[in-house]
Amino acid sequence: MQIPYAVTERPDTGLNNAKLGIWLFLASEVMLFGALFSSYIFLRVSAPEWEMGVPEAAQNPAVWPLQFQKLKVALACLNTVFLIFSSVTMVMAWAELKRNNWAKHKLYLGLTIGLALAFMVIKAIEYGGKFSHGDFPSTSNFYAIYYTMTGLHGLHIVGGVAVLAYLFFFGKKMWNTEPERFAGRIEITGLYWHFVDLVWIFLFPVLYLL
Repeated sequence: MQIPYAVTERPDTGLNNAKLGIWLFLASEVMLFGALFSSYIFLRVSAPEWEMGVPEAAQNPAVWPLQFQKLKVALACLNTVFLIFSSVTMVMAWAELKRNNWAKHKLYLGLTIGLALAFMVIKAIEYGGKFSHGDFPSTSNFYAIYYTMTGLHGLHIVGGVAVLAYLFFFGKKMWNTEPERFAGRIEITGLYWHFVDLVWIFLFPVLYLL
């Protein structure tokens, strides 16, 4: 039995089922990360150092020491570059399907996976450095929210890589039989990937620069 609107658009929404589903899922993700960003803001503005100058705050063993200054901004910048380029390669992977060029599609999809893995390697290096200096989630409120937000974002990266890897290694069969449906799967995976990248674009300045 063929499920309706798997490829064709629904008359009530103008979207097919897959695209409607991913937009609803991303709406729930916005609420999840929105709650975390709100928690960060409330913790930050309620810290005593917010009313102090930097010299006084640096000597104050308060709830929110200026520990963000210990974060490796250079590594975070490199990871930002990786994710921005991965969004570009994700779009190119979908565009090459529209041109019926499977070989270039796999090239760009492979580059997306590679950039995502490079992001995770850099994040593992950053975490390793923090752990070696005794900076754990229990160290302070800052590190608690830092590990929660970046860790959850990292889990989204891992989930995205798992889907991308499946499409990379096992997508050829669907492409041969249902090319339009497969292109749709790449498109909705791309929507998820762009959201994950967008979350990092907000995480980077909030955690590392402000």
